[in-house]
Amino acid sequence: MQESIFNDISDRVLSGGRLSDEEFIELNDHGDLYQLGFLANAIREKLHPEKNVTYVIDRNINYTDICVSACKFCAFFKAPEDKDGYVLTKEELALKIKETQDLGGTQILLQGGLHPDLQLEYYEDMLRFMKETGIHVHGFSPPEIHHFAKVSKLPISTVISRLINAGLDSIPGGGAEILSDRVRSFTAPLKGTADDWIEVMEEAHKQGLRTTATMMFGHVETVHERLEHLRRLRELQDRTKGFTAFIPWPFQPDHTALVEQAPIEKTTGYGYLRMLALSRIYLDNFENVQASWVTQGPKIAQLSLYFGANDFGSTMIEENVVAAAGISFRLSEDEIRRLVVDAGFTPRQRLMDYSLVG
Repeated sequence: MQESIFNDISDRVLSGGRLSDEEFIELNDHGDLYQLGFLANAIREKLHPEKNVTYVIDRNINYTDICVSACKFCAFFKAPEDKDGYVLTKEELALKIKETQDLGGTQILLQGGLHPDLQLEYYEDMLRFMKETGIHVHGFSPPEIHHFAKVSKLPISTVISRLINAGLDSIPGGGAEILSDRVRSFTAPLKGTADDWIEVMEEAHKQGLRTTATMMFGHVETVHERLEHLRRLRELQDRTKGFTAFIPWPFQPDHTALVEQAPIEKTTGYGYLRMLALSRIYLDNFENVQASWVTQGPKIAQLSLYFGANDFGSTMIEENVVAAAGISFRLSEDEIRRLVVDAGFTPRQRLMDYSLVG
């Protein structure tokens, strides 16, 4: 990219200007890795001059793998008729929560398949049971909540209100993938539209819940569809200010149906860092951006801290969905803290709302 063009964009963005869609494409097409990293890191330093890198101790509990969505990118789900499918018992839930709390965990990331038979009352009962332990429940992605509403024949607003009353504390950003209906109709036609995802998040924010936002990239989407995804997130954040963080990660193709239908090359660390930096530059109203060590491993995650990320994510005491695609990186709290220190930052444990622990 011509240095003069890059400097003009950089000076304006660092002075509080907003990156336009056209400039996003310009940076994507012509910006080199050094330029993108330089600008993303400058934005990160402006937002977080204290040099902290945060992380949360939690566990990803998948309460069921039975799912009617049958997304082509998922290697985890089981069809309803599959005898190997499971639904966790309360005893199993309690054991997983206790193990998490014994390790200093503060929250459970609760997600599952779109089960055809479980009613809203089931999820309310599960939440009430979990809240007896005092754990923060970061649960039910927008496609799950949309599914609950469809099964129960209730409005989204009512479903969210009832889940809050039963103990839901916040909502994870899963199920976004790419917020483009062309992509969604190809990869997950039964999962709901981009508007459905946005509707759930906007209503959650309206009712006072904080949420995260995600993007799974590197499959059949175009750069313009990646931009559409980021634009929709930025516009919703302008309206509600309800997102706490953005988490981008690359599609993991192994053992998925999608690779049988489309030629997909696995995203490299280079490609991941470019997309991470572009996201940090474009999403000017998101305070936090999370590194994806679960898909990229610890070394790329360290580099992420110089490409816009200020959060190391979760210790992921348990993780099943990415693991089903053949990725099995694991990090303890001590390892995360060491990696952060070795990268030149100060590790700080946080809660879901990014308030610090201790």
